[in-house]
Amino acid sequence: MVFAHDTEMSLLSAARLVNTTVEGGDPMTTPADLDAFLDREQYSGVRAGGEAELGEMLALRERVRELWTLSEDDLVTAVNALLADARALPQLVKHDHWDWHLHATAQTDPLAKRVGVETAMALVDVIRAGERDRLKVCAAEDCDAVLVDLSKNRSKRYCDVGNCGNRANVAAYRARKAAAAG
Repeated sequence: MVFAHDTEMSLLSAARLVNTTVEGGDPMTTPADLDAFLDREQYSGVRAGGEAELGEMLALRERVRELWTLSEDDLVTAVNALLADARALPQLVKHDHWDWHLHATAQTDPLAKRVGVETAMALVDVIRAGERDRLKVCAAEDCDAVLVDLSKNRSKRYCDVGNCGNRANVAAYRARKAAAAG
C-alpha cells in the first residue's frame, strides 16, 4: 500500500472529478449529474443542490485539474491555498462504513469546500511521500484525462475513461502485423 485508504480514495475521486470533462467520462452538467457523482464517490455531508453548488464544483474541478500538472513547489503553494481558503482543521472521524480517517472541514460546510480540502489533504500525503510522479495525464495522444498511478512500479500510463490502454495496444499490434507482413 502506497497511501492510507482515505488518501487513495480522495485522489481517485479527485481524478474522476477532473475526468467528468473527458469524452467517455461521466458528464457533470446538471445538479442531478453532480448528485450521481457524489453518490458514486461516497462523499458525506450536506448538499445544497441546485445550480449554485454545481457551479462551485465545476470551478473546483478546474482548480483540481491544474494540480496534476504543477511542479512540486507550485503544487505545495496550490495545496496550501486550498487549505487556507477553507481554514482547514484536520480531525479524525469515523462515520457510515468508514473507519478512522481525516476530515478537515465540518460536514455542514459547502460541498466544494469539503471536496477541495479532501483533495488537498490527500495531496499533502503525496507531497510528503515524494510521490508526485503518481499524478499523471493519460499517455494517449487524443486524451487529456488524469489518473493516479497506484501500481507498485509506477507503470500505469493510460486512464480508465476511454479504453485508451486497449486502443494503444490494438494499434501497436496492428502496426507489428503490418510491419511483419510488409
